[in-house]
Amino acid sequence: MTWGESMLWIVAPYVTIVIFVGGLIWRYRYDRFGWTTRSSQLYEGPLLRVAGPLFHYALLVVIVAHVAGLLVPARWTDAIGVSDEAYHVSAVIWGGAAGLATLVGLGLLIYRRANGPVFLATTANDKTMYAVLAAAIVSGVVTTAAGFAPGEASYRTTVAPWFRGILTLHPDAAAMGHAGDLYKVHAVMGMALFALFPFSRLVHALSAPLGYLFRPYIVYRRRAR
Repeated sequence: MTWGESMLWIVAPYVTIVIFVGGLIWRYRYDRFGWTTRSSQLYEGPLLRVAGPLFHYALLVVIVAHVAGLLVPARWTDAIGVSDEAYHVSAVIWGGAAGLATLVGLGLLIYRRANGPVFLATTANDKTMYAVLAAAIVSGVVTTAAGFAPGEASYRTTVAPWFRGILTLHPDAAAMGHAGDLYKVHAVMGMALFALFPFSRLVHALSAPLGYLFRPYIVYRRRAR
């Protein structure tokens, strides 16, 4: 293992985690009122009504797929009778469809941002965020599509063990070293996105109004005359 690989697959993940957690704490403490998407619906709404839900719902599927794919070991799916081939085909088809839908939604959002008053309301931080987010999604879609190629190393034996090792403080850099270049690029883009997350509009994802699911109904009554 080279010095560069050690830095990239052992040191960089923990630097990313420190930036992510520290950035969230800083943002919440010193920019609590800026913890928002800075809505631009006032400038243009019709396209947003299509692009917004498409992007967010597809991205939710992508996130769930990543969590399941990275955290669930192959022996668990083997134990319930899901073959490696069936799992791989399902992951490529569903993951590819969700990734493509996410990319289309993001493309529409970027197109909307590039026109008229919405562009004037787009900051340099927004442009950087969109660039990194697009790079992460494109690399993911390309990596998923390449999963059909014969002989491509499976992420379940390379990226997944490395990722789980990060959580247990024993990152398997050797396993990551056997991953394909596309997986490595996607992993680097993922770390860059997490490092940028606390300092961009993406932070609004942590402000989901889950309380609305459990609050009592609001009762409206007519005013007595």
